[in-house]
Amino acid sequence: MTPDSPVNSSAKPESILGGRVRNFLIAIVAIALSVALVLGLRTETTSASLSKLGESSTPLEVAIANGKPSLVEFYADWCTVCQKMAPDMAELEQQYADKLNFVMLNVDNTKWLPEMLKYRVDGIPHFVFLGKDGEAIAQAIGDQPRTVMASNLEALLTNSPLPYAQTSGKVSKFSAPVTPTASQDDPRSHGSQVVN
Repeated sequence: MTPDSPVNSSAKPESILGGRVRNFLIAIVAIALSVALVLGLRTETTSASLSKLGESSTPLEVAIANGKPSLVEFYADWCTVCQKMAPDMAELEQQYADKLNFVMLNVDNTKWLPEMLKYRVDGIPHFVFLGKDGEAIAQAIGDQPRTVMASNLEALLTNSPLPYAQTSGKVSKFSAPVTPTASQDDPRSHGSQVVN
């Protein structure tokens, strides 16, 4: 073997440095592309979640008192029909937010039991259209096409009869509890055992 044999020769320092720089650049580009992909996917999702709609909704007390017509939706996070309608409801809310109150009441919260009983909520989503005075004008239950909801909201704004009043679509079954669940140890529950 000759001393110039490639078997025992070490690589030139310039080629090692070049390889490391190239690998470093590839790693940086891969990280940048991954971050861009993740951020791009987050901003591309336009689906509205029920919890976000619930958080941004007008409180019922405000909606009844502010002199604007209102759409009240009884929903639950587990309701597949409610989830399906959420993007359409978000679009309608953006379109009519300055003219109408959008109220979201979660049926899993026993705070809304009096309203559930008042409007006889037995399937969700359950929509109640309230006039400017806070009185119920019409109700719709179940999956409603966006065009039907938009037509009803337009009529509600002009104080006209709702074209699709009392409509029913696919619902998620729901049974409201007869009485709110309360602990016997709660001093405020002393009258909850009384049945009229």
